[in-house]
Amino acid sequence: MSEFNGLGGQSNGLKRANNLPEDCKESLLAVIEKQIIPRLLNVQQFFPAKAKALSEQLPAGELPEFLAFTQHCLSGDGLKANQLVDALMARGLAHDRIFLELITPAARHLGVLWEQDLCDFTQVTCGLALMHQMIYRLGYESPAGPSVEGESERIMLACAPGSQHFLGLTIVADFFRQAGSEVVLEISSSESELLRAVANEWFDVVGISVALEAQLQTLPALIGHLRESSGNPKVRVVLGGPIFMIRTFDPHELGADAIFTDVREAVGAVKHLVRAR
Repeated sequence: MSEFNGLGGQSNGLKRANNLPEDCKESLLAVIEKQIIPRLLNVQQFFPAKAKALSEQLPAGELPEFLAFTQHCLSGDGLKANQLVDALMARGLAHDRIFLELITPAARHLGVLWEQDLCDFTQVTCGLALMHQMIYRLGYESPAGPSVEGESERIMLACAPGSQHFLGLTIVADFFRQAGSEVVLEISSSESELLRAVANEWFDVVGISVALEAQLQTLPALIGHLRESSGNPKVRVVLGGPIFMIRTFDPHELGADAIFTDVREAVGAVKHLVRAR
């Protein structure tokens, strides 16, 4: 897939995992296992001693509610997921126990369901997004990457708030990685969470996928807030997504540095943007 308009696209997101091309499925599974879940949980950073103890004692370290919590997240039922957490806190469970013994095994179980083709990509995306929000609710943030400039460009890819479809993003991320970039897929579903992400880590470039025309209205403000919150005062912001295949926009009017509709063009241009900083 060469078109950058895959960012945030919904065409393949509703297919079951076993109907996806094998290379796409492997790419998504690698992102979930090696990037999203470690960034989502980052247990070693928060509680290294407890994380080690849990790894030695599993499954004893799992709360029995983790299966129900996983199902609530998979179905997008944030109300029931929050009610379950409320009940655990009412019983006096500390936030770190909920984090380690409920959310951690739930995320791992979600990965197993995906690997075994027992849930589709839409459910995985929805489930991870709800777990991500739950971690913020419990008061944890996960600065999982460097806070200063590195040798290779670091790129964050995310959907504009209002979209939660990441199939195209994973494919675009592969193109950038093959060109030597370090890429982070951010699963945040709200502006506040995106701002936390850019504040917690160093990014040379932030790429935002825009799928819906309605998202254009708030895009300039979002980009302005991303620049203000970024740990990199000279961060570049680029745009892609289906909407830009339909209409032509001046990126500067939206507050961005560039708009791309072809990922091959984007890879070289983004590197040029970083060097020209």
